[in-house]
Amino acid sequence: MRTCLRASAYLRTQLSFLLQRYSILLPVVLFAVAFANVATSSHELNQDDAPELRLRATPRVGFPPADILFIAELRGGPDDNEEFYCASVEWDWDDDTKSERIPDCDPFEPGVSEIRRRFSQRHTFQHSGQYEVRLNLKSRGDVVISGRTTIQVRGDNRGFR
Repeated sequence: MRTCLRASAYLRTQLSFLLQRYSILLPVVLFAVAFANVATSSHELNQDDAPELRLRATPRVGFPPADILFIAELRGGPDDNEEFYCASVEWDWDDDTKSERIPDCDPFEPGVSEIRRRFSQRHTFQHSGQYEVRLNLKSRGDVVISGRTTIQVRGDNRGFR
């Protein structure tokens, strides 16, 4: 009988320990599961909202020659938005140079064609200064949306802007 009582007390102690230990994790796990079910990709969260083009640079500060990576993300709006389908991409580097890419796409089909949402490009800045870089998405030559960011190149006072 004593052995059963000891075993029962041991099990209660172990169970109590486990409940105390994992009671903190349970709300975290439940929150994570709930959040995973609610959260979707950033463009789906505001699919009915007006599209927005966000542009970021890495690194934001450098020394010449500064090789900077620019990444843009188009958020909001439907995936089959005809205005943004097959848009040409124009980068204005603010160092008296521009780059443009004109894609070759199949004809637009509502509900089938999907717009591009991520754009990236590297650019090297040869001189110090502050640069406001712009990314323009164009449809038939007209800018439909634009994003911008500012970077700084330090050092090399020759040709400082």
